[in-house]
This record gives sequence, C-alpha cells and structure tokens, in this order.
Amino acid sequence: MKIGIVCYPTFGGSGVVATELGMALADNGHEVHFITYNLPVRLDFISHNLHFHEVMMEEYPLFQYQPYELALSTRMVEVVQKHGLEIVHVHYAIPHAYAAYMAKQMLKEKGIDIKVVTTLHGTDITLVGSHPTYKTAVEFSINNSDVVTTVSKSLKEDTLRLFNITNDIKVIHNFIDIEKYDKAHAKDCQRIALAKPEERILTHISNFRPVKRIDDVIKTFAIVRKSIAAKLLMVGDGPERSMAEQLVKDLGIKNDVIFLGNSSEVAELLCYTDVFLLPSETESFGLAALEAMAAEAAVISTNTGGLPEVNEHGVTGYLSNIGDVEDMANNVLKIVKDDATLLQFKQNAREHTKQFSLNNILPVYEEIYESLLEKVN
Repeated sequence: MKIGIVCYPTFGGSGVVATELGMALADNGHEVHFITYNLPVRLDFISHNLHFHEVMMEEYPLFQYQPYELALSTRMVEVVQKHGLEIVHVHYAIPHAYAAYMAKQMLKEKGIDIKVVTTLHGTDITLVGSHPTYKTAVEFSINNSDVVTTVSKSLKEDTLRLFNITNDIKVIHNFIDIEKYDKAHAKDCQRIALAKPEERILTHISNFRPVKRIDDVIKTFAIVRKSIAAKLLMVGDGPERSMAEQLVKDLGIKNDVIFLGNSSEVAELLCYTDVFLLPSETESFGLAALEAMAAEAAVISTNTGGLPEVNEHGVTGYLSNIGDVEDMANNVLKIVKDDATLLQFKQNAREHTKQFSLNNILPVYEEIYESLLEKVN
C-alpha cells in the first residue's frame, strides 16, 4: 500500500506514535510518505520505503499568522497525485483532520478517491479541540473521516462526551517496539555515570508543559530523597523548565537532579531507570509510561485519563490522585524499599508491555487500511 502520514514532527506523543507507525509500515513493505513542516524527530531513513515531503510556508505581510492548514492540504493533494497514495493517515485533529478533508474534496474533483484515517491523541480533543474557536471544525472533520481511532478507551469516552459524533470510533492503543528496548538493555548500561551504586534512579520525560505538573515530579522526589539516596533524571524541555530548575534550588536538591534536555535516545536513558514518575493532570494514554515499562522501570502515575489502561496499580507501579505528592512518594518508597521488590515490579512492568507490542498493533492498522481499499475496489 501507498500511505501518507501527517503529524506534528516533534517530541510529543502523537508525533512519536505517528513516526514509529510509519517506520514499521515501511519495514513491512509499504510505501510511506510523511507530509509535515519539518523532518519528524524520530524518523530514521533506514528503509528505502520512507519518504519526506516538507510543507512550505510563504511569508506574506498580509497574514499575521500563516495559514498552515491551506499549505498542508495543498501539499497533500500534490503528494497524493504525484505518488499515487491510497490512504492518508492524519494524527492529531487540529489542523490535520480538517486539512485532510479539504484535500479529499480537491482530489475528488480530479477523480481521485483518497481515504482518510484520523487518529485522535488527547489534547486535540480534551483541551484545544473542544474550545469554541475550533469545536465545530473538529467535530465536522471527525464525522467526515473515513475511519476514526483513539489511543485509549478514556479518550473515546471524552470525544463522545465533548462532541456530537455520528462516526464510529475504534480504540487502538498506542504501541511499543519492544525490540528497541531489548537492544538498549543488551548494551552495558553504565549507571555509574549518573548515580552511585547505592542510589536509586527516578526519571521523568515530557515536554515540560503545565499539564505534566513538573513541580509535582520534583516535590515527589524531594520527599523520597529524605528517606533514601537517589537521583532524578529530568528529560525534555518546555515552558516549565525554568520553574523546575528554580524549585530544585529552593528545595536544596540541586546536586541530585540532572536536567538532560530533549533526547532521541529515550530507550538508552530509560535503561538507567528504577522508577518513572508521571504525575500528569491528564494523559489520553501515557506513552511515556509505556516506554518506561518496556525498559523495565516501575511507574508512579496519576489515575487520570488513559493511565489506568497502561499502569496496573500494585503490579507495574501505583496510581495516585492528581497532586497527591505524599502518596506518590510513599508509593516510590514501597517499590524501592529492597532489591527483590524493585526487581518484581520491573519484571511485571516489562511483561505488561507485551500486550502493547508493535507486532500486535501494526496488523490492526493494516487491516483498517485494507478494508478501506476494498471498498474502493
């Protein structure tokens, strides 16, 4: 099949999932074309079946904000025509689903029936998409997609609650390439580079937005640090980073917190991790938690959104109420109290990720694509 993928080319979850899916499809023999404004950060052109088409934006004094959705829909039409794409899979509703609808209508006038699959990822529904400024267009785009998927049951429920949806919605959980983490663990994981042998390593990875509650990560660690020797790895960047760095100083834990910035070496960094902290205000799924579990890290998270679908309370880690840093810290200490308990949680986490394996999820997407093409033929 010839498949176009439209996504944000960033470190965010939707872009990561879209990129990993595209690479897996290419490895499976499909011809995959990424259409976006920058090269996706995790895109690896190992496969000759992968192609990238940049969406160019022209600067005009008339526009205070450049109309990206117009440039995107035009570029989609060009790529579909030139390369004979059969499916366009858009990730994140705004503005990708709307631009895909416009491209579909333009192509229809040229006698081309392109099929559009829309995957909803989270804040495109619960935060941005439901805002009155965008709600009507998002609702229209969802209802006019050929297939709509969400990454969790929780997000499907939110979508049906916030919008008047007449289209069917399929739940396809996010996935993990377990082999990638096997390779990372096969390497010599030099923990000594970051912590002393007796220190536990806690990690947080995100885009440092307010919804991630970065201050709760640090406050939780500060409580843990009073009881045990530990280090905290803060991976990522964003608007909350400066606040986080100041809070670390104010709490007197500067020497035990390491800010590493954005990284494409997530699997390698997670191999150091004992416990992963994800105290988010909301998570449609919790891909970062799943990645940590694949790397054999226990997870301490909030019980919001799709996180209970990923993190099994008392088995792979623990769930706490939003903002309850005392409970999260106590749960960390339950896990790391001795090596045997920690090892059991790590093994449980790893085993749990198998149901989210790429090998299980990829065929589900392929089946959707094939069913759409059968309707055309």
